[in-house]
Amino acid sequence: MGAVKVKEINLERGKPAVDEAMRKFVNELTTAKRMGFRALVVVHGYGSSGVGGTIKIALQSKLKEGSLRGVIRDYAGGEEWINCKRRFIEVCPQLKDFSTYVEGNRGLTVILLKS
Repeated sequence: MGAVKVKEINLERGKPAVDEAMRKFVNELTTAKRMGFRALVVVHGYGSSGVGGTIKIALQSKLKEGSLRGVIRDYAGGEEWINCKRRFIEVCPQLKDFSTYVEGNRGLTVILLKS
């Protein structure tokens, strides 16, 4: 079996403030890219508002920033996973092991990293 290519990052552990969670995300993203990971499964929680928690909203905004274009290939929330899992698994076959965990889970986002 080859090296692990998927890393899970839990941004909601310890209930951090949004800015702290985003700093952790950027640090973990940079480290994962440097270490050769192909994908991230980011746990951000969903919140109780019915529209997503503040960390989820901040992460989605961060993922759209131009500064990450050279690092991130694509991303999808758990609620979108069913529509893109085949394409993501083609890029990183080990995501198959996370598929049932991710599918429909609005508290997760899967990120493909550029090689």
